[in-house]
Amino acid sequence: MNKQFATALLLLALGTGAAPLAHAQMGGQAKADQKPTYGGIFDRNLSRVEKEVVDAADAMPEDKFNFAPATSLGEFKGVRTFAQQVKHIATANYMLGSGVLGEKPPMNLEGENGPANITSKADIMKFLKDSFAYAHKAAQSMTEANSTDMLQSPFGSNKVSRLGLALGLVAHPFDHYGQMVVYLRMNGIIPPASRGQQ
Repeated sequence: MNKQFATALLLLALGTGAAPLAHAQMGGQAKADQKPTYGGIFDRNLSRVEKEVVDAADAMPEDKFNFAPATSLGEFKGVRTFAQQVKHIATANYMLGSGVLGEKPPMNLEGENGPANITSKADIMKFLKDSFAYAHKAAQSMTEANSTDMLQSPFGSNKVSRLGLALGLVAHPFDHYGQMVVYLRMNGIIPPASRGQQ
C-alpha cells in the first residue's frame, strides 16, 4: 500500500462521525471552500474523545474515585482503580504529545499512572485537563508534510512516525474510557455520553 493511499484511508477514517470534519481547521471551523488541515482534523477528533473522557471522570464521585472491581466478581486482581485509569490517560497524553512535538514531556510523569502525589479528584481532573491541552498543541502541529517524519518513540529506543503517535492521542483514551464506563456503571452511574439515549 503506497503512502498516499494509506494517508487517504486514514483521513477518510478520521473524517467519519456525527459531525462533518470537512470544515475542521486548527482551532475552529473552516469556510466551505477551504480544505481541512491535518492538524485541524486531529484536533477536532481529539476534542471528541476529550469530552467523553473528561465528562466520565467528572461523573465519578470523589469517594468512589479509587474504586476497582472486587476480585470476587472475576479476574480483576491488579487492575487500575478509576483514578489510575484517568491518570494513565493523562500520562499517555503527555507522552504521546511530547513524541509528536519532538520534545520532553513538560513535567516528570514518574510512571505509567502519573505522579504519585496527584491523589485528590480535583488534582486528577486538573492533570487530565492539562494533558488534553498539551495534546491539542501536539495535534495542531500535524501537517501533511511532517506526518511521516520518523521520530524517537517516547516509549522505547525505536523510531515511530509522527502520524502513528498522533493516532495514539485519539485512540488510546478510548481504550480506557471503555473501562471507566464499566466502573461508572458498576457504581450505579450512567456515563454522561449515554444519558441522552434513554
